[in-house]
Amino acid sequence: MNSMATRYAVVALYVLASLLPGIAHASWADIENEARGQTVYFNAWGGDESTNNYIAWAGKEIKRLADVQLIHVKVADTAEVVQRIEAEKRAGRDKDGSVDLVWINGENFKRLKSEHLLLGPWAEQLPNWQYVDTSKPVRQDFSVPTDGLEAPWGEARLTFLAYRNKVPSPPESPQDLLAFAQKHPGRVTYPKPPAFHGTTFLKQLLLTLAPAPQDLKQPTTPEALARNLPALWAYLDRLHPFLWREGKAFPTSAAQMTRMLADGELLISITFNPNEGANLVAQHRVPPGIYGFGFRSGMIGNVHFLAIPYNAKSSAAAKVVANFMLSPRAQAHKADPTVWGDATVLTVSALSPAQADFEKLTAGAQAGAIPTLSEPDASWTEALENAWLARYGSGN
Repeated sequence: MNSMATRYAVVALYVLASLLPGIAHASWADIENEARGQTVYFNAWGGDESTNNYIAWAGKEIKRLADVQLIHVKVADTAEVVQRIEAEKRAGRDKDGSVDLVWINGENFKRLKSEHLLLGPWAEQLPNWQYVDTSKPVRQDFSVPTDGLEAPWGEARLTFLAYRNKVPSPPESPQDLLAFAQKHPGRVTYPKPPAFHGTTFLKQLLLTLAPAPQDLKQPTTPEALARNLPALWAYLDRLHPFLWREGKAFPTSAAQMTRMLADGELLISITFNPNEGANLVAQHRVPPGIYGFGFRSGMIGNVHFLAIPYNAKSSAAAKVVANFMLSPRAQAHKADPTVWGDATVLTVSALSPAQADFEKLTAGAQAGAIPTLSEPDASWTEALENAWLARYGSGN
């Protein structure tokens, strides 16, 4: 190759690297240096006091350790953040955006990814990625590959709650749950869809009962629905007569069910946090003796993530924040039921006591190793809710 051709090749590679920031990676030390003095506007749901307090604690630690200012922009619905990022794109605001970091998963991530509105890949380049438990669904978000565009922050998994003195041997399969309900009529139920926990309970059953579970990883089709929903309806038709109020009415939420559990009206409640029992005991909201359990074949779960918009003003500092959130110390503090009780995405067995102390996740936490089943494709949620409401929704 002659000198002129070589010069053009070098220029071309330089231009390509500048256009595709994921190709040429700065060292972590460079990123930390760039981050110093920056402010990160972290858009995250602000509806829970424990979560807000944890983010405030993390902000103080990040300021002390990295000289990064973390400002929690409390939002009621992450879809509003997505719309703001989209609006900035339409207005040509391709840098200095208003969002530096966003707490996200599911349909909101799918939307931003499909519209190329996220920075990355960067997540697996974080130093603390080494501690992540990759056997958990940390590389898929509601069946959508994350492709390094978001870093895992915590794990949620459908979990049943009961009192050990009343339910010493918990149901470990849908068939066991049916037999339990038949033995204890009126003491079992689930929230009415489209309440989140009710819909998730339906998805749990569908994942376990569907004759063609591979269909659930793809967008719904009339054929896929016809193949899989009859097994769910057959099961629910048998279960409903033994539910609270004979399945003619349903609680409006998981919180209502947990109150009914504490009052003795129900024997089993439901949550999407495997540490919820420990949280409730630690917060003195229920008496000791509550515990979590799940089906031995697995329980539906997902991971919630942190993502950086493509036009973030402080992207280096946002990476520093995400890396801190993945640190064993930050994950252990978050998992503490007296703090937040959010399940970790780290491989706890690989962490030395000097790195993290997860010993507080004891009384009331879900016992035993329960596999996590990945969420179906997001399109199944609405399809399942509509079908359930058409078939059973004439009650309250």
